[in-house]
Amino acid sequence: MKRNILASAIILGFVAVLGISAQGTLPLYGNSAASSDHALTIESMLTYAVQDEYLARAEYVAIMTKFGQIPPYSNIKQAEEQHIAWLKDMFASLKLALPVDVAAKYIHVPSTLKEAAQAGVQAEINNIAMYNRFLAQPVLRDPRYAAVADLFTRLRDASSNHLAAFRKQLEKY
Repeated sequence: MKRNILASAIILGFVAVLGISAQGTLPLYGNSAASSDHALTIESMLTYAVQDEYLARAEYVAIMTKFGQIPPYSNIKQAEEQHIAWLKDMFASLKLALPVDVAAKYIHVPSTLKEAAQAGVQAEINNIAMYNRFLAQPVLRDPRYAAVADLFTRLRDASSNHLAAFRKQLEKY
C-alpha cells in the first residue's frame, strides 16, 4: 500500500513538472510573436493582429469572470469583438485561413483591479506599437493592400482609445 502511494506521488510529481514545463514553452503569440518576426508578410501581420485581439478579449472575459461585468472591461470586450469581426472579414477577402482562437492558454488573470488596469495599459501600449510597426512595412504601400493598411490604422486608433480608458481606470487606484 505504501509502495503504491509512493509510486503515485512520484508519478504525480513528474506530471506536475511536465505540465509546468509545457506551460513555460508556449510559442509566442500576438504582439509578442510579431515583435520577434523580422520577415513580416501580409498574412503574418493579420495573424498576429487577430491573435492579439483574441488575447485581449480572453483577458477581459477572465477579468470580468473574476471581478464582475464592469467598465471599462465590458465595453472594451465588445470593441474587441468588433475588431475580430473586421479581421475575420479581411482574412476572408484575402482568402486566408483564419487562425483558431487559442488565446485562453496565454492569458494571466490579474489578482486585483489595479493590476488589471496596469495590464490593460501595457497591453494597449504593446498593441499600438505592433500596429505602428505593421504600418511602417513597405508592403502596405502597395495599393492592393490599402484595405489592410486602413484596417491596421483603425485598430491602432481604437487601441489608443482603450489606452486612455485604462489609464483613467488606473487613476482610481
